[in-house]
Amino acid sequence: MMFEPTKKSELQTPTLSRRGFLSGCAAAAAVLVVPNAFANIAKKPERVLALHHLHTGERTKVTYWADGEYIRDGLKEINHLLRDHRTGDQHKMDPRLFDLLHQVQARIGCRGEFHIISGYRSPKTNRMLRQNSNGVAKRSLHMDGKALDIRLSGCDIKQLHRAAKSLKAGGVGLDTQSNFVHVDTGRVRYW
Repeated sequence: MMFEPTKKSELQTPTLSRRGFLSGCAAAAAVLVVPNAFANIAKKPERVLALHHLHTGERTKVTYWADGEYIRDGLKEINHLLRDHRTGDQHKMDPRLFDLLHQVQARIGCRGEFHIISGYRSPKTNRMLRQNSNGVAKRSLHMDGKALDIRLSGCDIKQLHRAAKSLKAGGVGLDTQSNFVHVDTGRVRYW
């Protein structure tokens, strides 16, 4: 079988309707649209957090992500700082919590350190807190390493609450009586 060259007059240029052109542009734009907080975090070569645990007095400024991956030693350092300060028990924390903090800080623009009120809670500590308070969940995400109670130095607590909610990345609660914001990587919900 032989192929004959096509004559120039036989070539057809596809026509593109206005609707087809606009649909293609809309699809391309949809792919390119990224929420600002997520765009900002993706552009940064390193993710650094400054943390101050209010119960132990410990402070750290740690790079926990660089070159496209989490840094094991950085995560280990944060996990130690976020341990249950009552029992000394440690738990592997969900790294998405750290990304959430990083994104909140980028959104607000406050460069202060995060004050940690509560990180990991052992089941023993959670039971004790439940006996003394109505606001502690029986199956708290603190026990799974998926929740933090925080403040951000130099930032109004209500501003911190609004910024965390705007990310739609998990649970966010405001405790004005104790002056902290709860963030977790569970389902999206607010209080």
